[in-house]
Amino acid sequence: MPTSSKHPETIVLHSGNYRRDEATNSVAVPIYQTTSYQFNSQEHASNLFSLKELGNIYTRIMNPTTAVLEERIAALEGGLAAVAVSSGQSASAFAIQNLCQAGDNIVSSTDLYGGTWNQFANTFKQLGIEVRFADPKEPENFEKLTDDKTRGYYAETLPNPKLNVFPIEEVAKIGLKNGIPLIVDNTAAPITCKPIEHGAAIVVHSLTKYIGGHGTSIGGIIIDAGNFDWTQFPERHPLYNKPEPSYWGWVLGKVVPEVLGANVTFAVRARFVLLRDLGSSLSPTNSFNFIQGLETLPLRFRVHQENAEKVAHYLNGHPQVSRVIYPNLHDNDEDRNRTKKYLTKGNGPLVGFELKGGKNAGQQFIDNLKLIYHVANIGDARTLAIHPATTTHSQLSEEDQLKAGVTPGYVRLAVGLEYIDDIIEDIDQALNNINTTDQKVA
Repeated sequence: MPTSSKHPETIVLHSGNYRRDEATNSVAVPIYQTTSYQFNSQEHASNLFSLKELGNIYTRIMNPTTAVLEERIAALEGGLAAVAVSSGQSASAFAIQNLCQAGDNIVSSTDLYGGTWNQFANTFKQLGIEVRFADPKEPENFEKLTDDKTRGYYAETLPNPKLNVFPIEEVAKIGLKNGIPLIVDNTAAPITCKPIEHGAAIVVHSLTKYIGGHGTSIGGIIIDAGNFDWTQFPERHPLYNKPEPSYWGWVLGKVVPEVLGANVTFAVRARFVLLRDLGSSLSPTNSFNFIQGLETLPLRFRVHQENAEKVAHYLNGHPQVSRVIYPNLHDNDEDRNRTKKYLTKGNGPLVGFELKGGKNAGQQFIDNLKLIYHVANIGDARTLAIHPATTTHSQLSEEDQLKAGVTPGYVRLAVGLEYIDDIIEDIDQALNNINTTDQKVA
């Protein structure tokens, strides 16, 4: 029984079609740990495989536990449909592969998580898909890099590590007039930002992070807003306007809305072409874990943000720190205005800071921590810290590191749920125990 509520606290618990398990009346979503599903008849099987009706065929493509997760996250983001996959990296990869063939390109923001940068700059290049990088400070840069082979725009709402909010509406409008959908990774800003409300056509998440919330499971998800007309610019999107060889030459951009009565074409292709052929399925057990995390996401995220705000202001006055990177502490009006416009329910849980002692100081700080974990992750209930220049962004050139916002002395914190005084106490002792004797700024 779906809810009409617009409040995330209610949506994460009650949205979608699941109310109780029909077989047992279980309120908690069961783990359907199965690979296969009995068909009711030969006709039923035929209808499923021909997409005349939707239902369970094989867990590589869909699963009842995963379906509940997909429905609830689609509702949370304001989309029409969602497709869960095995990781956040798979989600970003599928989002691009669902638009592009060899010879095509996308234009992406320069401000990206290091793993996404590598995927775009190196792996996709090997597949014949070009990613062009635009500085989002000027949204017009996206249009300048657009040509007749450009299939999509890509960005992170709150890019890690720069933490300067992306101009979603401005770039979405540029894309709309050119027939180009905007894909937004909203991993670092669930609850606080709704990219679809600002014109994004596709939203992706690493479920591993704040939605899961406890560092136990790997997963990703793609949300189809249902707001993009794939047939308006047929030459721009051949995958949706030319016969699909996997399904009897159907033109998906026309057939899917006609058959299903909803513009969920992007999600349908992601599921019945990419997920079918490439795998990257989310396990039912991990889907269950993410449902548990999702149910408390609004409550947890509120505390994450409250703690992060206090950490940022503490760091802002410390003599070892040359600069604090936090959405509402940026030193220019444009970034602060974008923060106010898009982050309507808080400034996020990530805090970056640069140490005056450079690389050596950054590494010492990490080694001095006692309470805070040194982990290559964000979104855990625990506070996490990392030195990106020597870890998450170490494969990038020095030039590309700087483009991504990584300086030698940069440290990133994913602020957790511990009592705030305990978090600050650990940061304080780690900073104060940095050996500055003969230290050279790197």
